[in-house]
Amino acid sequence: MAGRKISGGKYHKARKKKKYERRGHDRVVRLADRKVKMIRGRGGSLKQVSLAQNTINIIKNGKGKVAKIKNVVETPSNRFLARQNVLVKGAIVDTDLGKARITNRPTQEGHVQGVLVE
Repeated sequence: MAGRKISGGKYHKARKKKKYERRGHDRVVRLADRKVKMIRGRGGSLKQVSLAQNTINIIKNGKGKVAKIKNVVETPSNRFLARQNVLVKGAIVDTDLGKARITNRPTQEGHVQGVLVE
């Protein structure tokens, strides 16, 4: 039996998890008007995380341009995320400037970065 000693007795945890050992909330960045949230990190540091975005910073020939995101075309990691217009790293999005691949993790940062895909 799983979680039992060979004698049949139970294993007991030595202690519960500390707050810093616990998991955070799963965040989903949707395609909608920009919505960001400030989260307190360890040591009182602040992190800006995205909840919804509709613009992307595209790097083209070493120059940065801001483009509007029209649609999520495909997500290699999970095809169901593309249907729900969820922005994740590696997703291909349709923009004003053409198709772009998201290169950062929008759940960890307050913006979306990308590069054009030919």
